[in-house]
Amino acid sequence: MTKYSEKLAVKVVATCLMPNHYHLLLRQTSSQSAGLLVQRVFNSYTKAFNKFYGTSGTLFESPFKAKLVDKNEYVGRLCWYIHMNPVAANLTAGPEEWRFSNYLECVGKRNLWSHDTDFLSAFFGSPHGYERFVRSYEETSKGVEHLNEYLLD
Repeated sequence: MTKYSEKLAVKVVATCLMPNHYHLLLRQTSSQSAGLLVQRVFNSYTKAFNKFYGTSGTLFESPFKAKLVDKNEYVGRLCWYIHMNPVAANLTAGPEEWRFSNYLECVGKRNLWSHDTDFLSAFFGSPHGYERFVRSYEETSKGVEHLNEYLLD
């Protein structure tokens, strides 16, 4: 993902791989479509998987879905939603325990996954600011309702 995000000038803000789905919040920084990142990553993964297992064909049931986030006030909430997804699914007690997301990168505790440091600085001031936001953010039913337009079925 890091290789393609650099090549396509697409920044990975938040990501979380779940057992049966994934979440990506991407920031498009050029005329290249952010959707190309997903396409390239999963095409590359499919080719490697098929080569390793001696199989062929597609691995994913349907094409990915994307939505434009056009309001800044929802971006922080979406980051929170993405990183708290394993907690909501009762897979972990906290987002720092889920190794399949870039939460630990976003809070400055690991350097394995790609993440958009410019975004974090602009919205939260620092990795510690993002960690405080996640820990203190209490989602209300109204907040979830407002996020629905950005979530996919």
